Amino acid sequence: MEEDNNDFEESHFLQLVYSLQSSAWFLLGKVMNPMTGKAEKDLGGAKAVIDTLLMLKNKTKGNLSANEQKLIDTAISNLELNYVEELEKESNQEKESADAKKQEDNSNDTSINIEKSNKEKPENL
Repeated sequence: MEEDNNDFEESHFLQLVYSLQSSAWFLLGKVMNPMTGKAEKDLGGAKAVIDTLLMLKNKTKGNLSANEQKLIDTAISNLELNYVEELEKESNQEKESADAKKQEDNSNDTSINIEKSNKEKPENL
C-alpha cells in the first residue's frame, strides 16, 4: 500500500514539474500560444516560474527519488540556459535599436547642417 502511495506522489510531483516547465517554455516564447498562434514572451513571468522550481527543489532536497531529482534538475538547467539566451537576445535587440536610432539622429543632424550651410551661402548673381 505504501508503494502505491509513493507512486501516486511521484506521479503528481512529476506532473507539477512538467506543468511548471511547460509554463516557463510558453513565457520564454519558445512555444506558441495555442489560443493566439503566436509565441509570446514574458521574461519576468518565466523568471518567476524558474524561481518557483528552484524553491521546490530546495524545499524537497533529500526527499526526492532519483527520477524526480533528475527531472527537476534537468528542467531548471534547460530553463535557465534558455532564459539567459532570451535575455541576451533582448539586450542585443535593444542595443541594435539604440544604435540605429543614434545613426538616424546623426544622419538627421548632418542633413540639418547641410541645409544651414546652403542657406548661409550667398547666391551668385
